[in-house]
Amino acid sequence: MKVYYEKDIEESWLSGKKVAVIGYGSQGFAHSNNLRDSGVQVAVGLRKGSSSRKKAEEAGLKVMDTAEAAKWADVIMMLIPDHLQGEIYKKDIEPGLKDGDALMFAHGFNIHFGQIKPPGNIDVSMIAPKGPGHTVRRQYELGYGVPCLLAVANDATGKAAQRALAYGKAIGGAKAGIIETTFKEETETDLFGEQSVLCGGVTHLMQAGFETLVEAGYAPEMAYFECIHEMKLIVDLIYEGGFGLMRYSVSDTAEYGDYVSGPRVIGPSVKSEMKQILKEIQDGTFAENWMNENKAGRKKFLAMRKESSGHQLEDVGDKLRSMMPWIAKNRLVDKNKN
Repeated sequence: MKVYYEKDIEESWLSGKKVAVIGYGSQGFAHSNNLRDSGVQVAVGLRKGSSSRKKAEEAGLKVMDTAEAAKWADVIMMLIPDHLQGEIYKKDIEPGLKDGDALMFAHGFNIHFGQIKPPGNIDVSMIAPKGPGHTVRRQYELGYGVPCLLAVANDATGKAAQRALAYGKAIGGAKAGIIETTFKEETETDLFGEQSVLCGGVTHLMQAGFETLVEAGYAPEMAYFECIHEMKLIVDLIYEGGFGLMRYSVSDTAEYGDYVSGPRVIGPSVKSEMKQILKEIQDGTFAENWMNENKAGRKKFLAMRKESSGHQLEDVGDKLRSMMPWIAKNRLVDKNKN
């Protein structure tokens, strides 16, 4: 595994290049602000009427319409949602591409699954931070960084990797390390991690625990604390030192319960489902289903979002977090700004 750090990367590899960050969501917010603070000439490309335009302008960033930004830039980073990238690329990005431009991504979905097929006269690369955009920004402001993945799909100039590495350094990733991979590996492992563990697995595990306690007659507040609130405390320990440090820190009773009860909850049937999820990612089934859902108006997706947001645990969580005002004071995400 090849890993690059700040000492391995020359800032000159991006010197004199104009960078357009397309989108101002979580990652777009982080990349554009970090690039600007690193001295890179950057503009944010947004569609006309975008609700994010005011946020970007108030952050002191140069804002252009998407097509204008793509034509102006030498390096274009695509940070709009996966399901929109193909359409925006054909309409606003492709017409403005010039020989030797660099088209960059923070996730390989659209290249790997063929939603975007760039011409051969440009560099196509990826710098993918391994964390949410708001964390990328916070760590940069603290003087640290979030590890990034590097991949090159087309090297028209012979300098695709160098430019991508310089970009990764400018957003802070080289402080933690930039790891070499491929579009295929990043896309498939990222989708699998999100679905089976990080988002799908964790949230449904917590919700099932919450519901089990509430249905057994315990107070919702107690259920929330035990199955949701304290998850952060455990994950922080794992983040700092792996499972070993977590098990060192918790009580022997908790550690014993970990060993004897964990495999009953996450048993062979769960791993079997994980393998099926991975297969559907690898063969393109998930990507096809997701793109079809968007083409059909996102009815199922929006219905699931609405049902989830109305769950009892959301109201209980709001109530309990209000008892701890420092959480809101130090939050990563402020919807009015980022």
